[in-house]
Amino acid sequence: MTHLTENKGNLVAVLNERSRSLFRNIVEAYLETGEPVGSRTLSQTSGLGLSAASIRNVMADLEQMGLLEAPHTSAGRLPTHLGLRLFVDGLLEVGHLSMDERQKIQEQISGSAHDVEDVLTQASSLLSGLCGVAGLVTAEKTDIALKHMEFVSLSPGKALVIMVTENGDVENRVIEVPAGMPPSTLMEATNYVNARLRGQTLDEARDRIMTEIEGQRAELDTLSAHIVEEGLGTWSGSDTTTAPVPQLIVRGRANLLDNVSISEDLERIRMLFEDLETKNELIQLLQLAKDAEGVRIFIGAENKLFSLSGSSVIAAPYMNNSQKVVGVIGVIGPTRLNYARVIPMVDYTAKLISRVIK
Repeated sequence: MTHLTENKGNLVAVLNERSRSLFRNIVEAYLETGEPVGSRTLSQTSGLGLSAASIRNVMADLEQMGLLEAPHTSAGRLPTHLGLRLFVDGLLEVGHLSMDERQKIQEQISGSAHDVEDVLTQASSLLSGLCGVAGLVTAEKTDIALKHMEFVSLSPGKALVIMVTENGDVENRVIEVPAGMPPSTLMEATNYVNARLRGQTLDEARDRIMTEIEGQRAELDTLSAHIVEEGLGTWSGSDTTTAPVPQLIVRGRANLLDNVSISEDLERIRMLFEDLETKNELIQLLQLAKDAEGVRIFIGAENKLFSLSGSSVIAAPYMNNSQKVVGVIGVIGPTRLNYARVIPMVDYTAKLISRVIK
C-alpha cells in the first residue's frame, strides 16, 4: 500500500470511521504520554466497544499504511511522522485561547515594546514558557537597531562598508567608489552617517538620511553624499545575492530537557540542540513560513534538518506597518507537541507582534 503513503491528502478519505476513531485515540494518547499505545489499553479506554484482537487488526492496517510504527519489540504503536501529519491536517481540533491567555500574552509583549528586537525577544521567551519548548523568531537585519557604520578604503575603486548592530552583529559589503577619491571623503561619509543612525533601524536611518540628501539639507559634498547612498543602498535587499541573512533568536532551550526520562529521548534532544546550532538551515526552514498566510507546521522527517532528532516546528509570519512580511515566530520541540494548544498560541502571538511593531 505504498501509494497511500505517497498521497497523504487521500488518507483520511481511505480510513473508515472505526479506523479514524482508533487512530485519533492512538495519536492523542501518544501526545499526552509519549508512550507506545497497546491494543489492551485501547480496548479499555477508546469507548469503541472493540476487542483487543479487533484493535490489533486495525492497528496492523494502519501500520501497513505507514501511519503507525512499533518501536523495538513493544506491543504498542506510535504514530509515524506521516501519521502525525495526517492527524494535524485532517483530524486535529484546534483549541481557542481563553481571554486570560490572550491578555497575558498581550500584556507581556506590549510591555516590552521599547524597540523591535525587545518585542521579538520577549515574544520568543513567552512562547517558550507557555508551550514548554524552545521559542524561535527571525528578524530581518533592517529591523534591528544600528550602532555604527564605517566606510573603509579597500583598493582603487573599491570600499568596504561595515555595519554593526546594537546586539553586536557585524556585516560587511563592498561598494564601488570613484577612482582617485580622497580618503577624507570616506571619513566624512562615516561621520555623517554615525551622527544619525545610532539606535534606529536601517529603514529608519535610510529614510531620514535620504530625505536630508534629497532635500539638499545634508552637510555633505556631492561625492560624500554619493558614497552614503551607495553604502545604505547595499543593504536594501533588492539584490538577493547581497541581502543579509535574517537574525535568529532562540529562547528556552532548557525547556527541551524537561520530562526527558530515557536515554533515547535524551539522545534525540542532543541532536535537536545540534540542529539549533545549524542556524542557516534553520533560518531557511523558517523562511518557508513567510509565504504562508497563517501557521505553518513542519513535522520530523518531512524536513532533512530534523530527520535524526525527529522534531516539529510550528511557525507563523508577522508583518511591519507596510503590511510586508518581515519575519517568522514559532516554537520547536519533540514531535510530541500539544498541537491543539500551541498552534493558536503561535498564531495569536504572530498577529499581536504585527500590531505592536506598527
